[in-house]
Amino acid sequence: MKFLESIKLKALLGLVLTLFYFSEGGAQNPSADLRTKYNFNQEWKLLVGDPEGAEKVGHNDDQWKEVTLPYAWNENEAYKNDIHNLSTGIAWYRKQFQLPKDLEGKKVFLEFEGVRQGGDFYVNGQYIGHHDNGVMAFGFDISELVNFGSESNTLAVRTDNSWDYKELHTGVKHQWNNDNFNANYGGLPKNVYLHVSDRLYQTLPLFSTLGTTGVYVYAREFDIPGRKAVIFAESQVKNEYAVAKTFQYQVEIRDMDGETIKVMDGNSVTISPGGVATAKASAMVEGLNFWSWGYGYLYDVYTRLKMDGQVIDEVKTTTGFRKTEFANGMIKLNDRVIMVKGYAQRTSNEWPAVGMSVPAWLSDYSNRLMVETNANLVRWMHVTPWKQDVESCDRVGLMQAMPAGDAEKDVKGRQWEQRVELMRDAIIYNRNNPSIVFYEGGNESISEVHMKELKDVRDQYDPYGGRAAGSREMLDSEVAEYGGEMLYINKSADIPFWATEYSRDEGLRKYWDEFSPPYHKDGDGGTDHTNINGTKVKDASPYNRNQDSHAKEDVIRWYDYWRERPGTGKRVSSGGVNIIFTDTNTHYRGAENYRRSGEADPMRIPKDGFYAHQVMWDGWVDTESRMAHLMGHWNYKEGTVKDMYAVSSAEKVELFVNGKSKGFGERSYHFLFTFEDIKWEEGSVKVVGYDESGKAVCEDENVTAGEPVAIRLTTLTNPTGFKADGADMALIEVEVVDAQGRRNPIAFNEIDFSLDGQAEWLGGIAQGPDNYILSKKLPVELGVNRVLIRSTTKAGKISLTAKSEGLNSASIKLKTQPIEVEGGLSDKLPGADLPSNLERGPTPLEPSYEVTRVPVEIVSATAGINSDQARQSFDDNELSNWSNNNILEQGWIKYQFDSSYQVSEVVLKMNSWRRRSYPIEIKVGDKTVFKGNTERSLGYITIPFEPVSGDNLTVKLIGTTINEDAFNIVEITGKKDLVKDGYREEEPPEGILSIVEIEVYQE
Repeated sequence: MKFLESIKLKALLGLVLTLFYFSEGGAQNPSADLRTKYNFNQEWKLLVGDPEGAEKVGHNDDQWKEVTLPYAWNENEAYKNDIHNLSTGIAWYRKQFQLPKDLEGKKVFLEFEGVRQGGDFYVNGQYIGHHDNGVMAFGFDISELVNFGSESNTLAVRTDNSWDYKELHTGVKHQWNNDNFNANYGGLPKNVYLHVSDRLYQTLPLFSTLGTTGVYVYAREFDIPGRKAVIFAESQVKNEYAVAKTFQYQVEIRDMDGETIKVMDGNSVTISPGGVATAKASAMVEGLNFWSWGYGYLYDVYTRLKMDGQVIDEVKTTTGFRKTEFANGMIKLNDRVIMVKGYAQRTSNEWPAVGMSVPAWLSDYSNRLMVETNANLVRWMHVTPWKQDVESCDRVGLMQAMPAGDAEKDVKGRQWEQRVELMRDAIIYNRNNPSIVFYEGGNESISEVHMKELKDVRDQYDPYGGRAAGSREMLDSEVAEYGGEMLYINKSADIPFWATEYSRDEGLRKYWDEFSPPYHKDGDGGTDHTNINGTKVKDASPYNRNQDSHAKEDVIRWYDYWRERPGTGKRVSSGGVNIIFTDTNTHYRGAENYRRSGEADPMRIPKDGFYAHQVMWDGWVDTESRMAHLMGHWNYKEGTVKDMYAVSSAEKVELFVNGKSKGFGERSYHFLFTFEDIKWEEGSVKVVGYDESGKAVCEDENVTAGEPVAIRLTTLTNPTGFKADGADMALIEVEVVDAQGRRNPIAFNEIDFSLDGQAEWLGGIAQGPDNYILSKKLPVELGVNRVLIRSTTKAGKISLTAKSEGLNSASIKLKTQPIEVEGGLSDKLPGADLPSNLERGPTPLEPSYEVTRVPVEIVSATAGINSDQARQSFDDNELSNWSNNNILEQGWIKYQFDSSYQVSEVVLKMNSWRRRSYPIEIKVGDKTVFKGNTERSLGYITIPFEPVSGDNLTVKLIGTTINEDAFNIVEITGKKDLVKDGYREEEPPEGILSIVEIEVYQE
């Protein structure tokens, strides 16, 4: 049956089904003709350039390139060019489409998920509007401009992705159109839809161009153990008839099995001609499965308008229900404390040779990999992610921090107004997505006035979504609901603080260690790159690590947050996000032309850091499963002696070579175990982890692989079938294996691919000319690589063969499924049938941590000088401190407890914590419990001692402070930004004692 004819038949069947439903009085499946959302991605044409008259209906586009959206016109440059050299300019997109005659008189809307950077839009030669923030979705009402029946329609779009693009009506550049972090994939790189509805309809959440807010679904009055909550639905409804209309509002909620769990009848509403009103319904719903980390349970909520017993408009909203709380320095999800463990990921989330425009299932694959490392949150950086990634995180069970648009500082005037408007649009568009838990106001601290303005936007459009509004830093804000610095450790007993990005080092997946081909010594390799302020990168060694070193750095950096986790005191850290998850085509400082801080490479092949995080991040807060990962491989040259490393949550770890114990590893940073001078022997190396009782609880093993003999291909495709839509893709892994089928971890064979059939070659990435982008000759690195192919619009067979000299070749065969497209329209929506990840199960009811230490209450303090400021050293404010004004004799401060305690530990955040070591003496009462130099840190230091009873504690400076940076961390300016590690005193610091925060703990 032809597609347009099927629409007409559904219209007739819809009336019959609707009448049947109302005669029976039960829940129904209304026909699609009541309101239809079409996939509008097919049958576009593209031309890079700016030909005259391209907006006109009769313009000759026969020689234009045929593409399926989403499609960035410069997609093939992803990872070939660095971000600064991605092509920019004008590109035109055109599409012909037809609308069935039966739809005449209906409302017709276009929905674009985004354009980069700006676009002018024309329907049938008439200008319909402009959009140019480069990030957010928008739409147009084209009801009065389109033709119905046999006469076709022409949609033309002129796009401009220039880096210096300025807002059309003000001439002001958008702050986030930035060539350091916002990869520029130009044109129409996101999905497009066409909506058809009655003239009495629920609006679309496309505020910037339509001024409408759509449907809002939320839950309140949660009973988590009882699995129930009150569900609310609100729809903005518009009447475009010439007479007043009265309708009844109804809501149906269906679970993931398609079963109706609740039908709610709302209010009766009358709307005057041209008027707008809000329809509402609510009810207690029982038996709910709450959305959670790694448990992407979602419901379909159908909101309906009924007149005279017939449904005339229906909107399906896929959403989930979860409870959140942000207080006492902690975050709760469904009444359980969760510590942020995750990644600061570039919003482009791109792939080689294609950029961001991948099919929805591939977004799920990528984002679920984060969950598999035991990450629970992704902080998208600088700009709002596209809807596909937002919905993907819903399905895989990954919390999100959603920014609007920003760069590295607060702004004023029109640029600030642009940020507020973008936040407004993003909230309206994404407020039904349960995975969004934080609204981020900026990648730097913003003023209190600005923070309140963004909170007011949240309160206006998403007052009940359970989302905290905050920004990076905001350590002393009275308005923000969360905060946290970059790199450093913050603690709070009030709003939660989590590090918005940490662990900035880089490492190419190709490098195991200096003992393995290609024998990359940690830190080797220069760079031609400059910092964002134009200065040359002088020392690129932190950005040219190998896998051993990079993974160790991941452990070291996470330990600081783990040590201050919930359960370790009243003031705690709520965790942090590692920058980044996958290597990205954005700002870089190492030897390659892209950022390699990822725990997986651009093709999502894991590095050792992937598995290190899997171990460290297990559990909501405390470790729940003992795990071990043995770094590296076991294919070395005869005579090789090297240190081996394991990451484990066991209490002790033993290493075995061919079954013989080589002893227990030296434990550091809680999770890292080092085995020195291990001599390689062909066979196996294994680590075994033991619990406190000595019971073996985990292990990991690497085995020596034999010489390469063959190629192995493994295919990953859409779980609902490989679609012949011109946009679907297959991900193929290529491995070089030995006679037993084991991957050879030091193989670098060049693979020659040949592709036949209904697919387009996209390829992969490797170190070499142009990073091998689009090349059909591609080396494996460490025995493995991956390539992408993309379907054509013709269904058929596909054959891929991989050959390499001296190796047995391999082939795979695929077949794509036809997709029905008629008149440029399809009813198969991107990502519509993808399954959710439910692997972790519902939120556990038991606590997520044990209390490991209890603070004493400090009630007052006196000092050698500035006693009136002494309270600032225990006021839960990291932007205040007490100091002795550089007078050595007055460098003491005494803290009085509310009672006498057995104390055994002091935690300090000292001013200039990163570069300054203080010689101090600590006394409990009159007894000295510590005398020595404080460690430098990225925040807090812990000083344990034998338990001593007392009701006061004194910290005294006993010598000259030492000033030298202990961390080789360079900011994107190229400078070691020491201003951020404390508060600069004008006096010479040699005699300074300066305390930001102190905590004292009972035994």
